[in-house]
Amino acid sequence: MSLQRFDPFLELRRHLEALSERGENAPNLSSFSPAVNTRENGEAYVITLDLPGVEKDAISVDLKDNTLTIGGERKFESEVKEEDYYRLESRYGRFERRFSLPDNADGEAIEAAFKNGVLTLTLPKVSPKGAKQISVK
Repeated sequence: MSLQRFDPFLELRRHLEALSERGENAPNLSSFSPAVNTRENGEAYVITLDLPGVEKDAISVDLKDNTLTIGGERKFESEVKEEDYYRLESRYGRFERRFSLPDNADGEAIEAAFKNGVLTLTLPKVSPKGAKQISVK
């Protein structure tokens, strides 16, 4: 009986080599979905998206039929030739998130800011229309 030194990365390296021989070593490009936080205060609704590695110009924010759509793309840097990845947990690809706005959100006054990889959307609230009592005749 002989002892073999345990190499936890051996099987992973074999798998990566087999994939690269078949040209399938590209990351899963369709699995990036940014984390979203939503909150509300007295004056506005605030939506933040974590978008590390996403360029400001690659982000779109659209409002149509009371639905807010945020989309973009996080691109994979494919020019790594001198190094081998042993673990690639970052996700890449196109993303799209949709939100139905509450009736009291002012879609005309949305503000968007992008800083340090975080997109912050502020949707001011509009005052609710006054209740009206209707008399029955």
